Amino acid sequence: MVVKSFAKLNLALRITRRRPDGYHDLSTIFQEIDFCDELSFQPAPAYSLEVSDPALPRGSDNLCSRAYNFLWNLCKPTSSFKIYLKKNIPTGAGLGGGSSNAAAVLKFLNQAWELNLRTADLEQIAAQIGSDVPFYIRGGTQGATGRGEILTPLELPEKFVVLLVLPSIAISTVWAYQQFDLNNCRKEYKFNSLFDSNRVKWELFENQFETVVFPAYPEIGAIKQQLLAAGAKYAGLSGSGSTVFGIFNNRVEAEAARLRFTLYRTHIAFPITSREKQR
Repeated sequence: MVVKSFAKLNLALRITRRRPDGYHDLSTIFQEIDFCDELSFQPAPAYSLEVSDPALPRGSDNLCSRAYNFLWNLCKPTSSFKIYLKKNIPTGAGLGGGSSNAAAVLKFLNQAWELNLRTADLEQIAAQIGSDVPFYIRGGTQGATGRGEILTPLELPEKFVVLLVLPSIAISTVWAYQQFDLNNCRKEYKFNSLFDSNRVKWELFENQFETVVFPAYPEIGAIKQQLLAAGAKYAGLSGSGSTVFGIFNNRVEAEAARLRFTLYRTHIAFPITSREKQR
């Protein structure tokens, strides 16, 4: 059985405070896109994980293993699986690949082991594995607050195409939060104020991690400016980076802009909407 594990973008992101537990609260719009990893599940005498990228961990540090072991210990099933993870989504790129992998494992095992856990149950389990993991249980387009686990489904009124520019730079989210000046914390977005019935108000979007990442990595800031010069109606970091994405009206515009970035890995992606998830 092969399962696709999709990436996400943070279309907008604000950091709202540092919590007493040391984590940060944020206000963001998660957008699932059709750029994906693939997980193959095969029945086996015992659990094991193989990963196409030899640099990635295979043990308990991998979120796939964390998700698998959590459900195993919770439900004590009578069967096991070997997982092979084919990585396409780069690590340290702000695209949530590891969190998506974990959610894919949870959803597959819920069916394979006939656990009959509700979506809300899976989201609660996912929150104990990683901050972004609950989003991927439903996917689509969602506003998120808290650590990212308080979710509100959204329907954006525009169709658009995304050009991803993927520099060969891995950025640590922990580092990015450590560098962020807490004096720059902002209020939570009122998500519905960011769009109306006809259009998304891209001029109101921002990602506050850019204040940290662009000075440390000017090359990444330059990519954003090049995307805007190429006609993107919005461009920004996803998460803490390093991926920079541009929003375009259609694939023709995105492909034309792509020609400017021959020195980088690029990918044309399409948003997966909440409505499509329900089909």
